[in-house]
Amino acid sequence: MALDEGNVLAARPQLIRAMNEQTLLDQVRHSGPLSRADLARVSGLSKPTVGLALANLERDGLVRPAGRRTGVRGPAAVLYEVRPEAGFVLALDVGREYLRGAVADLSGAVRAKASHRVGARSGHRRVGQLIGLADQLVADVGIGRGDLTQTVVGSPGVYDPTRGAMTLARSLPGWERPEILGEVRDCFGATTLFENDVDLAALAEHARGHGRGVRSLAFVSIGTGVGMGLVIDGRLHRGAHGAAGEIGYLPLAEGDGVDARDARRRGALEAAASAAAVVRAARRGGAKGMSTARRVFAAAAEGDPVAAAVVDEEAVIVAKAIAAVVAVVDPELVVLGGGIGRSPGFASSVATELRRVSPIVPPVQVSALGDDVIVIGCLAAGIEQAWLRVLERP
Repeated sequence: MALDEGNVLAARPQLIRAMNEQTLLDQVRHSGPLSRADLARVSGLSKPTVGLALANLERDGLVRPAGRRTGVRGPAAVLYEVRPEAGFVLALDVGREYLRGAVADLSGAVRAKASHRVGARSGHRRVGQLIGLADQLVADVGIGRGDLTQTVVGSPGVYDPTRGAMTLARSLPGWERPEILGEVRDCFGATTLFENDVDLAALAEHARGHGRGVRSLAFVSIGTGVGMGLVIDGRLHRGAHGAAGEIGYLPLAEGDGVDARDARRRGALEAAASAAAVVRAARRGGAKGMSTARRVFAAAAEGDPVAAAVVDEEAVIVAKAIAAVVAVVDPELVVLGGGIGRSPGFASSVATELRRVSPIVPPVQVSALGDDVIVIGCLAAGIEQAWLRVLERP
């Protein structure tokens, strides 16, 4: 509804106060602890205006005194910092083999962290385990579900908002059914965010890993599945349909080790380069006792010729996929994650093969964040969203 002139004039002081408070809160969040004088200097607001805004923020439980600055001339200045308990963020990483999670406060400090091996193979049972993990985490922090400001769930696939469901998540049986995410929302609220897990890993690496200070990076995960997250100009790139980075569906030429039936179901690159493909390749070569990709890589490191050939071919396939990405996106950095991507020496082998097939070769590094990379990405996205929600409170 449009405001008449009188309403606009009446609303203006309240709007200005809200804008001033948000400006100061952003400064304290990103550069605190800060004094009133500091805030007046960086914001350009007068000291009385800063004092009034800080009083309101402190009354609303968003900032708190954090001691005094000493060792300078004049009276010791009171310093202000974000009040961590202003809100809490729950991060949940839904994988095929593991469920991982954490709870952080709004300062970004992690209050609790845990992981469970998946014991369920259906979507409904996986949700049950996910809720059990979440309840353990909030209990460890000493809060309840109702105290959560924001929940972020990272999983394979692409979130389809029209159906309220994940698509392209075939590695998780039953996870694409709309009622599955409905169960999660019923537990954690309608504002629960669902994001692609590798996109979140890219965000985490950009914020906390090798990507700090880099404008663009490609996070390529090779493990149970194959996927990519893209950060371009400092922002996550999802694409028109949220499917940017679904490189598992990149078509490969015949002879790249693609099982035709698996390629139709999962995508050609994933069929050729996932952990299951590595095991299949080792078996085709006559290897015995190599039931997991980890064992194949371990055998290669010990000098087994069949395993070494499989690992070399894996590096070739991944390098071809990265070359395609480089030709289109030209990222400053490529980060490898996932069980295969983080295998010792694999990044170096991929970089060597990349130099053979691409005229442009960005640095190729192993993720600095290990198994926690998706949870860290959930927290990064969740904390930003939580602050927006906090600022919208009356």
